[in-house]
Amino acid sequence: MTRWTAADTPILTGRTVMITGGTSGIGLSTARELGRAGARVVLAVRDLAKGRRVASELPGLIEVVEVDIANLASIRALAGGWSEPIDVLINNAGVMQLPLTRSPDGFEMQTATNFLGPFALTNLLLPRITERVVTVTSALHRQGQLHLDDLNWDQRKYNRTTAYNDSKLCVTMFALELDLRLNAAGSTVRSVLAHPGIATTNLVSHVDGLQGTVYRLMRFLVNDADTGALSTLYAATQDIPGGSYVGPRGPGIKGHPTLRRPAAKAGDHNAASRLWDAAVELTGTGANLAPTRP
Repeated sequence: MTRWTAADTPILTGRTVMITGGTSGIGLSTARELGRAGARVVLAVRDLAKGRRVASELPGLIEVVEVDIANLASIRALAGGWSEPIDVLINNAGVMQLPLTRSPDGFEMQTATNFLGPFALTNLLLPRITERVVTVTSALHRQGQLHLDDLNWDQRKYNRTTAYNDSKLCVTMFALELDLRLNAAGSTVRSVLAHPGIATTNLVSHVDGLQGTVYRLMRFLVNDADTGALSTLYAATQDIPGGSYVGPRGPGIKGHPTLRRPAAKAGDHNAASRLWDAAVELTGTGANLAPTRP
């Protein structure tokens, strides 16, 4: 079976791709290949100085805009100041297994960065998006649980691993629900998911203890950043149906990209609709896409 690689990325001249978290790891590898393919790449970054340094070293037409994906005011500022079409939005920025921290809006930081931020940014930019939204998730969404009564970890005893898994389940449910709502609205924009398997990036720098040691010792079993980025590149450039879930061809953590299936619970439409409503209430965005349930 043919293995899809970055060399198979089509020519993207004339297309605009905005990517969050594009200054390191998988996001950086993705941005580099998109620029090499001729796309206009917009790095949406929290640190403008770092973003500009990175942009100066990337091939192609690279621009930098400021956004803190864990800060609703910052997200609104970016979306409110952006007036041009975006062919592809890639929700790549994420954090993993942080100690309990709160965002400027008072949200648990992994929930804010991995779910509520992408939810708000996507919905606010949606009138400008012309082709697709790619949301980067994790295979660990399969371990997550949906706690609609306590999304923000106000009542539960905090566990950084559980919080990460839950946030990735939430964003997976969001991306699938987004595609259903876009279809119901008659939109041609599609929403797709990508997961990199396990990749050796700085995302795991916060992971300590036995699990962190295992991640670092497993380097020969997992993807490097460039290979991990292939799932995102595939999801962003190939003609795949809305609602697709792209991941490594191997046993869940390593390999070249192919279409896979998310956890069945991620496709629970009734639960996803309730999650959407909760996110609308928390972020003040997303109410413009009507629910598809009766």
